[in-house]
Amino acid sequence: MDSPFIFNAPVTGKNFIGRRQDSTILQNLLSQGEHVAIWEPPKTGISSLIRYSLFNLSIGARPFITTELTLLNVRTLEGFLIKLGSALIRSVASTPLEYAEAVDRYLRGTHFVFDEKLYSGTDEILSMNWTPDDDDIRSILLLPFKIAESRSQKLYLIINEFQNVGFTEDPERILRPLDEIMRNARNRDCAMILTGSMVNAMAGIFNGSRLFHRVITRVKLSEVDDRDIADHVNKGFLSSGKVITNKDQLQGACRLLRCNLWYLNQFASFCDSMSKGYIMEPAMVDALNCLIALHEPRFTSLMSGLTTHQVNLLKAINDGITHFSTAEVIRRYSLNSSANVNRVKEALMKKEVITFVDGDTPLVLDPLFEYWLKHTYFENK
Repeated sequence: MDSPFIFNAPVTGKNFIGRRQDSTILQNLLSQGEHVAIWEPPKTGISSLIRYSLFNLSIGARPFITTELTLLNVRTLEGFLIKLGSALIRSVASTPLEYAEAVDRYLRGTHFVFDEKLYSGTDEILSMNWTPDDDDIRSILLLPFKIAESRSQKLYLIINEFQNVGFTEDPERILRPLDEIMRNARNRDCAMILTGSMVNAMAGIFNGSRLFHRVITRVKLSEVDDRDIADHVNKGFLSSGKVITNKDQLQGACRLLRCNLWYLNQFASFCDSMSKGYIMEPAMVDALNCLIALHEPRFTSLMSGLTTHQVNLLKAINDGITHFSTAEVIRRYSLNSSANVNRVKEALMKKEVITFVDGDTPLVLDPLFEYWLKHTYFENK
């Protein structure tokens, strides 16, 4: 039986809760050929928003091409170029003969080749017969624009975990020509959606330099109203013949988890599986404990990888401290010096544990991790 509480895949249709305005904004930008960047903490709904928006765009519109890839396992320049180029070729071809023709048509004069023998053994469409040079990089970055123009179709290119470009040997060799191509491209039929789950790394790419200024529009996910989530969860319970006795407690769970639908669907699924008829407070407490138990190994591993100074700074954040460089805070939390405080902050941001809102207000990125820190690790009652 299908579960009303989906947390293992992106959602659309009736399971897409809130963020209708975000979707309208994204649809308008894509329709106008604008490039978009979306970065949020993991599992906060980026994929669901994109799929919901593209589905709405497909209704009554002329057909368009969608190409999607992830840079999750990309660590080299060559790996990035081959993965991007292969995904784009696959979007317009489906047989070895078509692959060979597409590579010859769009990438002639580069070091990219279609090796049929390699393809038959590994399913890889593109390979290189030389170390990639700047012309190879430009050719791959121009490829989506060329495909859209040659086919007279809109092409939406989705690159997930885009921040992993930063792991390549020289990220500037990708970012600078991409910025230039986006600025100079006259073809509005190609629009890119660059997403990332590493908030600070993505902000460093798009806010920390002059690249992509006024070329890419950030779409920031709005917070889903806790009442909408409560209604969604309650309808899910009703579909299995169950009733929640206290909706205020459910809204409290929404606030505790900062309306993170991935966590809340897991929480609701636990409540559903442990109840018969009425879902009361003890079942909700047990469900929260199950949720914590499920993710606790990840949290424990994260804390084991932190230095003592980094743990001390998290303790200060947990205690509500926002200014860390005062003599009293440095002494109380054994942070050594204001220079060390800055190094520790940067380290925690690089590890994507915290970020800073409005410049100086610290925020633990994961709401369940924040709750676990407070009540389990730091043993606050």
